[in-house]
Amino acid sequence: MIPLRDNIPSRSTPFVNYFVIVTCTLVFLAQLGESRGQGSLIERYGMIPVRVIHPNRPVEMADYELVRTPFDIRYHEVTRQAAESAVAPWLTVLTCIFLHGGWMHFLGNMWFLYIFGDNVEDRFGHFGYLMFYLGCGIAASLTHLLTNLGGPSVSVPTIGASGAIAGVMGAYFLLYPRAKVVTIVPILFFIQIIVLPASIFLGIWFAIQIFQGTSMQSTGVAWWAHIGGFLVGMLLAWQLKQHHKLRPPVERVLPHTDHVTAYRFRRQDNPWH
Repeated sequence: MIPLRDNIPSRSTPFVNYFVIVTCTLVFLAQLGESRGQGSLIERYGMIPVRVIHPNRPVEMADYELVRTPFDIRYHEVTRQAAESAVAPWLTVLTCIFLHGGWMHFLGNMWFLYIFGDNVEDRFGHFGYLMFYLGCGIAASLTHLLTNLGGPSVSVPTIGASGAIAGVMGAYFLLYPRAKVVTIVPILFFIQIIVLPASIFLGIWFAIQIFQGTSMQSTGVAWWAHIGGFLVGMLLAWQLKQHHKLRPPVERVLPHTDHVTAYRFRRQDNPWH
């Protein structure tokens, strides 16, 4: 499911949310511009679990080298030593959340952050949102670290803002459960645009993370980082809400209609209220 927009306005410009998006964009452009191979930003700033646990031990990681034969070209798996961390290994639990593994990884993360982050920043305030975002990112990294001790990914660099953004989504789930999200849902060969309550959209997203995280499938995705970030974000939002540390919510408004939403209004009662 791909969110297009929600119906919750923001009282102020989400400067911190924009700052995070711009920072991740600049880092990703730096990744695209670097030469491939040993010493990449991913190895120097990504979180490698075994390096965090044993900071003084060299990290051995799998790599591939090109082998030419008279008949074809093949990739042969080899083992090499990872580049040294550019920061203290424990600090990579934070630096890794600004790196991404490709265009889809980057664009997907930034779009979800753009859709849900402004409203969470509106409730937390600018500085509070910055601390919240970074804290959720660290919590997500630690969750992945603890759930991969001794596993096959212990020497694989972990990168991505997904865990921190999952924390933002967890806070949104708690603070705006009745908000409406215009969503693209691919069904077989057809694309459907539907309006879902935020609690349903985010609940389905979280259920997918649970299913993937517990299915023991090694897909290269840090599912437990998503789960940990989401739960920590929801818990922090609940605690702050209980102690009246958040700004009050704003009223939901009906966004400008277009041919898609107008069509839906003719087919059913107004889905935004």
